[in-house]
Amino acid sequence: MTNNNSSRMEVPQAKEAMDKFKMEVANELGVPLKNGYNGDLTSKQNGSVGGEMVRQMIKRQEQEMAGK
Repeated sequence: MTNNNSSRMEVPQAKEAMDKFKMEVANELGVPLKNGYNGDLTSKQNGSVGGEMVRQMIKRQEQEMAGK
C-alpha cells in the first residue's frame, strides 16, 4: 500500500510563500482564516480558499505561457 499524501509540498522552500498566498486569498474572500487551528471554519469556506488559489495559479500560468 502506497502513502499518497496530496498535501505534500514538492518544493519545501515554497511552503512559506504558499501560506502567505493562502492568507491573502482568504482575506480577499472574507474568510477568517488564521495561523494554526481552523476547525471552526466550514468546508465551504475552506474549499472556497483552495478553489480560488487554484484559479489564480492557473490564470498566472496561462498568462506566463502567453508571454504576458
